Amino acid sequence: MSENLITVTIDGIECKAKEGEYILNVARANDIFIPAICYLTRCSPTLACRICLVEADGKRVYSCNAKVKDGMSVSTQSEEILEERRAIMEVYDVNHPLQCGVCDQHGECELQNYTLELGVDSVNYAIRDTKREVKDWSSVLHYDAGLCIVCERCVTVCKDMIGDAAIKTTKRGGDALDKGYKETMPKDAYAMWNKLQKSIIAPSNGTDYTNCSDCGECTAVCPVGALTERDFIYKANPWDLKEIPSACAHCSSACHLYYETRAESIDNPVERIFRVKNEWNYQTLCGAGRFGYDYENRDVVKNRDELNRAVEAIKKADYIKFNSMITNEEALMLQSLKEKFNIKLINSEVKAFQEFLKYYSKATGRALYKDDFKDMDDSDFIISIGAKLRNDNPAARYLFNNIQKMNKGAGLYFHPVGDTLIPTFGKSVLTFEHKPNDEEYALLFVLDLLANRDKLPDDIKSTLDSYKEKRVKKVIKKVMEDVTEIVVDKESGEEKELTKKVPKNIEEEVEYEANTLAQKLGANVETLEDEIGKALKKKEKFSLILGEDLYFHPRAKNIANLVALIEECCDIKVALIPPKSNALGVAIICDLDDEAEGFGIGYNEDGDYKLSALGNGDLDIPAMNQQEGTITNMNKRVVPLNAALPYGGYELNDIMNALGFDNEFTIDWTAKLPVDKGFQAVAFDDLPNEFGNDMSENRGYVVANLSVEGSGIELEEFDDIALDGEIAYRCNPQRQFNDFTDKAHQIFEEFALYASKERADELGEWVRVDFENGGALELPVKVDERMSGNIVEVPDFKAEMDVYGLFGKSRYSKVTITKV
Repeated sequence: MSENLITVTIDGIECKAKEGEYILNVARANDIFIPAICYLTRCSPTLACRICLVEADGKRVYSCNAKVKDGMSVSTQSEEILEERRAIMEVYDVNHPLQCGVCDQHGECELQNYTLELGVDSVNYAIRDTKREVKDWSSVLHYDAGLCIVCERCVTVCKDMIGDAAIKTTKRGGDALDKGYKETMPKDAYAMWNKLQKSIIAPSNGTDYTNCSDCGECTAVCPVGALTERDFIYKANPWDLKEIPSACAHCSSACHLYYETRAESIDNPVERIFRVKNEWNYQTLCGAGRFGYDYENRDVVKNRDELNRAVEAIKKADYIKFNSMITNEEALMLQSLKEKFNIKLINSEVKAFQEFLKYYSKATGRALYKDDFKDMDDSDFIISIGAKLRNDNPAARYLFNNIQKMNKGAGLYFHPVGDTLIPTFGKSVLTFEHKPNDEEYALLFVLDLLANRDKLPDDIKSTLDSYKEKRVKKVIKKVMEDVTEIVVDKESGEEKELTKKVPKNIEEEVEYEANTLAQKLGANVETLEDEIGKALKKKEKFSLILGEDLYFHPRAKNIANLVALIEECCDIKVALIPPKSNALGVAIICDLDDEAEGFGIGYNEDGDYKLSALGNGDLDIPAMNQQEGTITNMNKRVVPLNAALPYGGYELNDIMNALGFDNEFTIDWTAKLPVDKGFQAVAFDDLPNEFGNDMSENRGYVVANLSVEGSGIELEEFDDIALDGEIAYRCNPQRQFNDFTDKAHQIFEEFALYASKERADELGEWVRVDFENGGALELPVKVDERMSGNIVEVPDFKAEMDVYGLFGKSRYSKVTITKV
């Protein structure tokens, strides 16, 4: 650890800590219990509950908001503190509905737990209750105000982590407290009760419905039963549910989650997933992970004849077409089929990403990108290029937002599709709506902004200098000038001259060096210099996240070399967002081909013979929530999947065994993942899957970033290939990633053309989209309230629509749109 550690003593236990850490976090990391209801580890303190009160060097402080100092002595258990905590819990229990037996949080309710922990067996305070309405805030969120204790966790996580800021505290209209309580109650208990009596939670837009991304993280952090998933209300008791740790397979974050399962009913003993939970102190879960869980392949039985037909199909196959919704073990099986039977492997989602990694590796001598997203948590300046953050990868979006909120950070967001949400993350977020295919110039802008110029090649210096020109702007400067006034002395009546200084505005013409590269990227050159200056002020830790637009770029090779140059010349952390699910694992394990002809096998894709977990193929295979195995996430971490639900049919491993491979179970392939590509020879059952109290992640292992033969950075001449005209962008709506999210009953986003409100009004209800490469789609038009500009978005989450084929090797396409 590079940070200098200090020593603090908590309840007589000597603890090591980083200077500036909160007392509460240091205590947790050392397994010392301090109660806290309102605090979320990765968010800002709110001081809403005050129950984390401790004594630090003899002074009462709130441990969630007080920072440790070297030599500090902390006591968490004095008689006065325990009395205060008990009074606070008594207040929380006042008028709280006695419906624990049917409450959806019963058995894991923090109000119950702390009431018992602090020995509250009677309540000494009372006040008339206020009617509080039960409301459904969205298609998935249910709020029971009567159960709400206004801890503000939901408000905090929505603002500091998610970035929606869709809910807030508002006036409740409760009775005022009897002033006599102020003299008889502990002061923190009184202050907390006074606030509780006045407040309630409500959508921040002034309506009864939240304008949010339906991630459901607010339901996860709620300590009581006030905020729950609409679909879970009164469906199951928490203690009846079996928790199965696994990972979300929908995007490349592979976030940790728990599937909570139970038999459907007494009459139907078949297991069903009732809900998904997450370790919210350590990792945030998006709406696809939380609500897109029921995509299993049900009611499948084995039929030997079907297996034999599948084996024969593989033997005569010329190629296998598949996507990223497979495990590392399945990817290794497909690679083994390629090597044994000379079958080509086609993956439209991953091929461009794999090629980009090869270009990058050749330039850097490293197999994989240098950093990961966990390395960026402490950044105070973050840049995003080539990713539609709100749609492509929720974890990257949360990181970008969290840096603004928690680190007093700044950010630059480059993307052709306007997004009104991103600027709301922070006052120092600057957005650049450049033209499609101008991503090279965004990377040049980063070099110009942050690079050590002495390290830059001469041709890059010349290129950057060519975008500088002298301009003159008018500015208003305030100066002080002497002004003489005649005043009359009150006593003598004589006139006197009085000179005083007064401010005066002077307009001046100032010469400055304009960065026309910024102008090309859609920025206002006149104001950018000041805005960038403010954003960079006191910033020391820089990060750059790069997305799918760059891998599918016509000049991806040059972009990969530019990324390598940024790493070499800038003090900055750089990480890539793999485009889909297990894209990184597939890119490392499989030798993918460009194209193929002949007899094709579709693996969750269309083909002459189809293996499908969606129940629409020639042979059924298990879905990802029915499998054991691993996937490789965007942090280069190999994480385990556990089967949440049973599966009665054949797996790919059965076909492999029939073809002469000898592995009893799919997870027997785990230890055989290629060590020469960075994997470890570790058995599946030996993989850890947990987090530590010190916020460490102990899931699986990190793929080694191996050294490879490189040829150095080789840049090409820059060429202006920006797209103009009517443009479509391949992009899924929030919470939709693939056919499996589309199958889940709580994911409602449609396969449609998405546009800003203004553009949607122009287009009408249905359109035909003709693509430059040939082919067309007829789609309903849907408004994305947070989009701006004229570019429209076409989803790719339905494999049967072959949207990758329509767009070709780019995420952008010139189109002709006509009303239907």
